[in-house]
Amino acid sequence: MSEQPIVSAKNIRKTYGKKDEKKYEALKGVNFEIQPGEFVGIMGASGSGKTTLLNILTTLDQPTEGQVEINGKNISELSGNAVADFRANEIGFIFQDFNLLENLTNRENIALPASLQNVSTAKIAPQIEQLAAQLSITDLLDKYPTEISGGQKQRVAAARALINQPAILFGDEPTGALDSASTTDLLELLTDINQQQNVPILMVTHDPLSASYCQRILFIQDGQIGQELQRNGQTHQQFYQEIIEKLGAFQSQEGK
Repeated sequence: MSEQPIVSAKNIRKTYGKKDEKKYEALKGVNFEIQPGEFVGIMGASGSGKTTLLNILTTLDQPTEGQVEINGKNISELSGNAVADFRANEIGFIFQDFNLLENLTNRENIALPASLQNVSTAKIAPQIEQLAAQLSITDLLDKYPTEISGGQKQRVAAARALINQPAILFGDEPTGALDSASTTDLLELLTDINQQQNVPILMVTHDPLSASYCQRILFIQDGQIGQELQRNGQTHQQFYQEIIEKLGAFQSQEGK
């Protein structure tokens, strides 16, 4: 029997505007699945709907129609505290701008999601040490975010995203604030997390280099999943070139 998808999006539509106003349809029937252990990228131009889709997948917004299941739970049916608990326990999130609290040490930042779920310090401490060792940030734990580099901040943010052992890790342009060396470092780290810890990842990005680390790319255009690319054993450079060619074809179509 095949495994249950980690993410299943069915006919997701999102419309903005009140009854007596002109309505804008940001998502127009989006359908896709993410299987356990997959590393999937979503690419699309500004205004294509990728941010709206990400907000729905991470429970920050509700679809107008359709449903999303994550780890077997219909998140559209959750409300109130159930949404907050689901977000804390099932979803890890890496932001473009890190979102670390500068008045907390890196150790305290990593612990925060578990602390907010009333997990005891005694239980959190060894988890932090284990994650820090895996992500090579042990020597940064008792420093503050202002004392470390952007690449190091993103590693701390990754540890924070993983502390509650989420069902899936979401990335919102996670390399957007990094230099080229730190970008490669983070992408290799995400690949290790995906392959060694079997954590599925869904990353929204506009960057072809970042996308080339994914196993599969979904292209969103005008609120719909248009096409997808499979890496199929290609090297990063080969997949990068294919992504560049595909993006060029999209831009040509839009220019007509």
